[in-house]
Amino acid sequence: MKTILAVDGSDNSYEAVHALKYFARAEQLTLFHVLDVPKPAYPMMMPEAAEEIYKTLEQSMREDGERLLDRIQSLLPPHAGPSTKQLRIGSPAEAIVSMAEEQKADLIVMGARGLGPVKERLFGSVSHRVLTLAPCATLIVNGPVKAMKEILLPLQGQSDAEAAVRFLQLKPFHDTMKVTLLTVLPETAPPWPNDAAAAAASTEILEKQTDFLNGVAERLRAIGYQAHGVATVGIPATIILQQATTLRSDLILMGTRGRQGITRFMLGSVSHAVLHNTPCPVLVFR
Repeated sequence: MKTILAVDGSDNSYEAVHALKYFARAEQLTLFHVLDVPKPAYPMMMPEAAEEIYKTLEQSMREDGERLLDRIQSLLPPHAGPSTKQLRIGSPAEAIVSMAEEQKADLIVMGARGLGPVKERLFGSVSHRVLTLAPCATLIVNGPVKAMKEILLPLQGQSDAEAAVRFLQLKPFHDTMKVTLLTVLPETAPPWPNDAAAAAASTEILEKQTDFLNGVAERLRAIGYQAHGVATVGIPATIILQQATTLRSDLILMGTRGRQGITRFMLGSVSHAVLHNTPCPVLVFR
């Protein structure tokens, strides 16, 4: 795989470096840092003076960025793969997405910089924008990564399953992973009409979803994963988060539901709720 490790010097950025320990050797690993150099905010300042201040600040930030990339490179796991360092000036999210497009990357790895409960909670604006615009899978690391053996994979339909299988066929992980496939049927209100026919219908739907998950699990087992499926009824985001906690999942692997164009600026209510409340890193595939 071609992987981009985007770093900004935050604690979660270093945790993202540590997360590479659990991924397979990269065909190409790009260590990427973006300098978002602020313009002088003094309207009455002479243009020449403002330009001089900007150049001085840019040079200082560039030197800091180069030191950061050197430090990150020294911390890479032994099997990380051949790495190169890239430093650019610009908007971080747009620069990361552009780099992924240029390199035809398979995976972006980055840390989440929390902005507090009012703004983006666990996921900062940069990581959220990268998630919605990136052309490839994106791993967001929101805290210490202690292991990566248990994956929770929520699925919503056949297209979601096909995208998940395509990504997992890349063999992105270093070790064998245990995958729990999950489909959540939204509750109606009331949950189900209280009669025998409705009960039979709900049971039939759950059985069909179980058969669907079993089929996907069989495909994953054929390519080396331990996999089984769970179909249930409830509020999707709530059930996903509960399952992740109960199973002590090391990673939530989920799709973007194939969103395109302007709708990609919102990942959807379920994805949004999971991303902002997850107890573990999230890897979004496409």
